[in-house]
Amino acid sequence: VQFVESGGGSVQSGGSLRLSCAVSGITLDFYTISWFRQAPGKEREGVLCLSKLDETTYYTESVKGRFTVSRDNSKSTVYLQMNSLKPEDTAVYYCATDMLDWCSGDADIWGQGTQVTVSS
Repeated sequence: VQFVESGGGSVQSGGSLRLSCAVSGITLDFYTISWFRQAPGKEREGVLCLSKLDETTYYTESVKGRFTVSRDNSKSTVYLQMNSLKPEDTAVYYCATDMLDWCSGDADIWGQGTQVTVSS
């Protein structure tokens, strides 16, 4: 099983980015996929989770209304659309799964991460 994130970069405050997570080795629509992030000097935190029924669970209140998640099963890819970005969104973003069909808040399989930097 392999997760490969892409789409990170540097953007000014108020800008947008779309992260992609290419998944291989599993049938994507069988499992929940979560996004986590880790800011410099901070612990990794859950951002949100997409269930196998395409329902979103937000783990971080501050991204509600700004971040959305979707999947394209035909491309085995999950997307994280991030709008109205703020400097506090600066972090390495990871997609991950715990191979369950519900959002547990945890993960066992991780991608390598992609850096998002938001400047003020």
